[in-house]
Amino acid sequence: MLRVFAWGVHLYTALGAALGLLAIHFAATGGFRSSFIAMAIATVIDSSDGPLARAFQVKLRVPSFDGTLLDNIVDYLTYTIAPVFLMVEAGILATGFAGLALASFVAIASAYGFCQTNAKTDDHYFLGFPSYWNLVAFYLYCLDMNLLANYAILFLFAVMTFIPIKFIYPNRTVPLRPITITLGIVWGFATVALLIGLPVVNPVLLFISLAYIAYYLLASFALHAYSIVSRNWLDSARSGG
Repeated sequence: MLRVFAWGVHLYTALGAALGLLAIHFAATGGFRSSFIAMAIATVIDSSDGPLARAFQVKLRVPSFDGTLLDNIVDYLTYTIAPVFLMVEAGILATGFAGLALASFVAIASAYGFCQTNAKTDDHYFLGFPSYWNLVAFYLYCLDMNLLANYAILFLFAVMTFIPIKFIYPNRTVPLRPITITLGIVWGFATVALLIGLPVVNPVLLFISLAYIAYYLLASFALHAYSIVSRNWLDSARSGG
């Protein structure tokens, strides 16, 4: 029975692939709200399958199946390919050379990020921008800015994939975790309400949702800087001793 449950966890993870396909289908037919909803459900699955896998000891119960590889395949589809496709279809990226070249750069940068063996650090951070392209696509869609601004933001985050900056792993990074989780819950309710209301964008909900993103980025940069200063101080103290 426990082996069956373990396979069930893998099936639960694999449902994300179906949702990624649906997200692409809806985006191709102009159903951007439905596409974002499919990606949001896939994110919920991705956030919950890890604890389930640990609870049912899937590596012990089904040793012949690589759940980590499955998770990465599904995540690349739902966090990168589906949202990048949506950005092209929704006009966030133009279908000309510049837009498609940037879309390709984002896909390549994300592939690099997913294949890094130290993409998740031992102290529970993401190293480099963690390919939250579904969120980037969502906010660019809601903000409805010009192409130049969209390109600048996308290029910046794609480059940050290659830079070894530590980003908060929301439910695992220990420093600031109570604040991160509490604000994350508020963000979740605001973002779901914002998503349900699309294509009409509620400016108050958008502000609340973006405020958490600003916190996430600033807190990540601050913690990264603090870790560098602390490491340098320790190195200096050791060499002085």
